Amino acid sequence: MKKEEKGEMVEKIKELVNNSSAMFLVDYRGVNVAGINKLRSNFRKEGVTYKVFKNTLFKKALEQTGGYEKFNTQLVGMIGIAFAGENFVAPAKIIKKYFDESKKFSFKGCYLESTYYGAEQLDTIASMPTKEEIMAGIVRSVAAPASGIVGAINAVIRDLVSVIDEVGKKKAA
Repeated sequence: MKKEEKGEMVEKIKELVNNSSAMFLVDYRGVNVAGINKLRSNFRKEGVTYKVFKNTLFKKALEQTGGYEKFNTQLVGMIGIAFAGENFVAPAKIIKKYFDESKKFSFKGCYLESTYYGAEQLDTIASMPTKEEIMAGIVRSVAAPASGIVGAINAVIRDLVSVIDEVGKKKAA
């Protein structure tokens, strides 16, 4: 790779880093091509970008960006990086599921926004609710009292109709 190509690649990596809400570092040693394709497909469905770069280029991009020093010691071996957009929980769920199924594709660590989380915290991150799940919970909480009010109003109307019906039957008799 020529020097200008390396410079362009570093710029592309910096752009990915700056546009991501989270970066997940994984070791993909032992995963076959079919497994990587399955993972890439799962990542794509969730809007996650999965890339493999030369460790030296990725390290240089991180140094130029700043704030990701904990990755420096982990950039050894066959490293892949999952860049998350808004849904930073999705990569953790996909990585955990694949690891549980195959015992390959080990999680090394991640940065959520600017906070570092180590490999031992994958289960915690993967168990967090997604943005959509949180929003659905809020909508359910807001809708619950409204549906209770509607039910109460319907009960009052039903009882009123019953009383009017009974009064009508007594007057007819």
